[in-house]
Amino acid sequence: MAARAGVAERAVQSRHLRRVWGVPGTLLGAAAWPVDWRGRLHVRFNYWWQAHLLDCVVDAQLRAPTEARRQVVRRLVRGVRVRNLVGWTNDFYDDVAWLGLALLRAGEDVGVSRPAGVSAIAARLRDGWTDHGGGGIWWKRNDDFKNVPANGPAAIFLARLAKAGGSHGDLVRARSTVDWMESVLVDPESGLAWDGLHVHPNGEIREIEKNVYSYCQGVLLGANLELAQDSPTALDRVERLVRAVDKELAVDGVLRGHGGGDGGLFGGILLRYLARAAVVLPGFERRAAAEIAAEVVFASAEAVWNNRTVAVSGPVFGPEWTAPAVAPARERRPESDLSVQLGGWMALEAAALLERSGFDPPRR
Repeated sequence: MAARAGVAERAVQSRHLRRVWGVPGTLLGAAAWPVDWRGRLHVRFNYWWQAHLLDCVVDAQLRAPTEARRQVVRRLVRGVRVRNLVGWTNDFYDDVAWLGLALLRAGEDVGVSRPAGVSAIAARLRDGWTDHGGGGIWWKRNDDFKNVPANGPAAIFLARLAKAGGSHGDLVRARSTVDWMESVLVDPESGLAWDGLHVHPNGEIREIEKNVYSYCQGVLLGANLELAQDSPTALDRVERLVRAVDKELAVDGVLRGHGGGDGGLFGGILLRYLARAAVVLPGFERRAAAEIAAEVVFASAEAVWNNRTVAVSGPVFGPEWTAPAVAPARERRPESDLSVQLGGWMALEAAALLERSGFDPPRR
């Protein structure tokens, strides 16, 4: 799996990475391939896709450290800051949380630290909490929607920030955020997380959006994992989610897709945290759940690879991992999207992490 992850990395970098407006020392991922003039100028920025691109390069650096890759991390971080124009944040709390997580990892795992960026993101997320709907942070500023895609990564970020020497109050915020999601946005029958809820101006819940996305399961799983060291309840929730994902969201062990655009990242996000669950759970004597998580990661990564197609610059992954990918040409396809290619790369990095951690992939 490590070799496959390396091939995916090279394909994404060769197709998508470009300087920001020619500024030296910068890189960003062009939103689509083949890259046209809009891509070369980064007209479409896709802030949170860049955070996941940065995360993937950090994964690759942990897999096979090189100084060249460290410089890619440094240039991506600078590229995000240059292209974002107004600072490190935007109006979407989920976007902000994802960049915060990527910056934390870049600092801790690669040595590319941006404390000003982390501080700005932490302040924005702390300010996003209100009592509307019982708690949680908003999806975006001046909105009426609170959802798992914003609260999950925010809880992970705040918990990690506290563990890295930050404020104990951030750990309390993370716990409160997770408890809120579990109390109002988890289906009691399936054990899976719903998308989010709308609130009236007076704070009462108006409507719950009961869509089920792999993205939501991944971030709620990740948030509970951050609290597992001191919380048997969080461990029970992790195990519940692992088993529910396997039962409800996988077909023959392979995660279902969510198309192109933002949906191209959803499966990869869930696999990232399933891999982390597989690594962490045996230390808490939850080996059966760990094996289930690992099986979904390996089966999904194998499907990603087996259903790839090939272009001149390397493999092209599809939005639905059980179906053959089609290389984009002039027409726009889901395979054109950076998000879809990152999702495939993330799947392969998750499987490579499990191999490094001592898990045996199934016989091919």
